[in-house]
Amino acid sequence: MSILYTSDPARGAVFADIFAAEAPELAFHSGTAPDPAAVEYMITWTAPDLRAYPSLRLLFSTGAGVDQFDLTALPAGAQVVRMLEPGIAEQMCEYVTLAVLGLHRGLPGYLNQQRAAQWKIGTDHPAAKRRVGVMGLGQLGKAVLQALAPFGFPLAGWARSPRRIDGVEVFTDLDAFLARTDILICLMPLTTETGGMLDAKLFAALPQGAMLVQVGRGRQTDQEALLAALDSGQLSAAWLDVTEPEPLPPEHPLWSHPRVILTPHIASRTRAEDGARFVLEAIRAHRAGQRVPGLVDRIRGY
Repeated sequence: MSILYTSDPARGAVFADIFAAEAPELAFHSGTAPDPAAVEYMITWTAPDLRAYPSLRLLFSTGAGVDQFDLTALPAGAQVVRMLEPGIAEQMCEYVTLAVLGLHRGLPGYLNQQRAAQWKIGTDHPAAKRRVGVMGLGQLGKAVLQALAPFGFPLAGWARSPRRIDGVEVFTDLDAFLARTDILICLMPLTTETGGMLDAKLFAALPQGAMLVQVGRGRQTDQEALLAALDSGQLSAAWLDVTEPEPLPPEHPLWSHPRVILTPHIASRTRAEDGARFVLEAIRAHRAGQRVPGLVDRIRGY
């Protein structure tokens, strides 16, 4: 049995050191494995040809998403595990809080005024009258809602199945959820159902002047529809951490749109030390016949 890491070499060195120190009995390889048929655990962002690894049991994503994998190409009996190290949720909470507060306080407009050397005070809105809604109530969605709770925003969430979250109004009716949402946060996984979901119809269902925080996946956003909604005033601002493609071409209008703040997919990244220990714990659980945290449903894709 062996473990193969095929992602960023610098991070791989951290994984190798931790495995050597904490699990020296496990054969850990970076880049390539001497015997591909012996690889039972793989840690990667973009998987190599998995047909060369017939003994694969767990395929670990180095990030929270797994949409980069072709789940139909997995060997029989193999499962996918998404990264659940605590730093991912901590960073996402920091980033989304920054974005929500920035939009709430009119930061895109003030940045434009700074560039134009204008000193003009805008209108303040109390948090109690700014309704925030999160699409996607998994681990990250629930963590973000908890992080936003102290600011006094009326909080809601949307998911396909009913659930209870203290202090949060949970909807399964998407239109009803959108109609009450002034700042929409997308934290949905990318699946066949959520691809292109942020489209003209969805933007039109939001209140006039609503704002968007997109920290899901770029392919969920119809970027032409987003630009049209911004230009018409249906959306007053957007804070984007993901686009399609990444990076955008230099001439793309989202780079310079006055109502858009754009960051290079940095909302949340795996911390190598925590990621290595999460993977090690998951491997130990699997080998002991225990529940493996972060297992992905191959049908649903999350």
